[in-house]
Amino acid sequence: MTVLKDLTQANARIAELEAKLAAKHAGHFTLKVSTKGAVSVYGMGRWPVTLYATQWATLLAHSNDITTFIADHKAELTYKD
Repeated sequence: MTVLKDLTQANARIAELEAKLAAKHAGHFTLKVSTKGAVSVYGMGRWPVTLYATQWATLLAHSNDITTFIADHKAELTYKD
């Protein structure tokens, strides 16, 4: 019975720490330079979004087009928390 109680407590503690970690990183972006000299953005999903500087510049130059496209296709898109 003691082992089961300890295991239950350990699982509860793991769940608590995972929740704290998720809350800490929610909405938090981290930028890093990759080993190949690209810019990686962490915090949007499971994997980083990595583009070279020129690709980021091109993407950012089209940010209004992207925003408009998202607004125009809102009903077709899936949204994640």
